[in-house]
Amino acid sequence: MKKWLWILVIFPLVANAAYQRNQARPVNEVIFGEVDSIRYVTQHEIVQSKSHGWETLLGAVVGGVVGHQFGGGSGKELATAVGAIAGGSLAHQHENQVYRVEYKLVELLIKTKDGKLVDVMQDVDPNMLFERGDDVRILYFDDGVRVDKTY
Repeated sequence: MKKWLWILVIFPLVANAAYQRNQARPVNEVIFGEVDSIRYVTQHEIVQSKSHGWETLLGAVVGGVVGHQFGGGSGKELATAVGAIAGGSLAHQHENQVYRVEYKLVELLIKTKDGKLVDVMQDVDPNMLFERGDDVRILYFDDGVRVDKTY
């Protein structure tokens, strides 16, 4: 039983270890310019959680472990089975939920130093709010674009 408990505690930590924030990545191009106009946009998306099955299994295991704490003899076996069924059922219901996600975006029209207009839409960063006339840099990466203020 202790082995299962360690698996339940360690697995979520190991599964998230691949995600690292603030990783350095190469910049392909940097273009400097000035903010010509700003538009804040709120976008809503309806998301249905995808069922992977392991959530139901994990719920059943946790329910079985909790149920195993009650009863004695054949009652303990029955409590374990009921706990596993209840835990799996609750986890399965939670897996198939539909929820609404709200994205706060900012659309920036930037006039570059060579006179071209570039339109960029990105997530709103509350620590970097733009105003018309701000000097900015457009950072081009392999997987997208980001606009930051230049100081």
